[in-house]
Amino acid sequence: MKNASVFPVQVEVIVQDYFFECRQDGDEASANPMPDRPASPISQVTWETWFHQWLEQLQAELPSHPSYELSLRLTDDAEIQTLNAQYRHKDQPTDVLAFAALEVDSPQPIDELPEPLYLGDIVISVETAQQQAFQLGHSLEQELAWLAAHALLHLLGWDHPDEIRLARMLEQQECLLNTVGLDINRHQVEQLLQLEYRKSPSEEV
Repeated sequence: MKNASVFPVQVEVIVQDYFFECRQDGDEASANPMPDRPASPISQVTWETWFHQWLEQLQAELPSHPSYELSLRLTDDAEIQTLNAQYRHKDQPTDVLAFAALEVDSPQPIDELPEPLYLGDIVISVETAQQQAFQLGHSLEQELAWLAAHALLHLLGWDHPDEIRLARMLEQQECLLNTVGLDINRHQVEQLLQLEYRKSPSEEV
């Protein structure tokens, strides 16, 4: 069953910042970021804060458990294309993939899961996110937050097989961004309907 009461959500977010990590020089990491890649616009602490606030807002969607865990990997087009081909049989880059770890409607009893309940993995291509942010006229931070919120909803069982449910999902994403002080206006949401979400029923694997 899902939670119906309000409670403090405990969540651990594992961030793998592959896209922004330093260039490896032999066995030693360079002290300088990759010259063709910008510094990460979002810190580990910020990601943790965002997911914590989002899950508190979505707690009615969560299976009952004392704490939760998920992973976020920021990567490039090459790696996400490999994953997209392997798991979705689409040999092309995409903006975000969500790998749900559980059936939300069928959680195991709490006493069988003493560790944090793993919700799943989110993978975002920062290269594609940069392109989409430029096309839509907002910041990379806004786009990364938008994609992460979209993927989180997939981890919790949301999907968009038709335009009605897609519109509802995008509205929920807008609410999540507003929760952390970011704006995606209605015009931008309508533009996003023309992007990857409308081309395919789901990025969830």
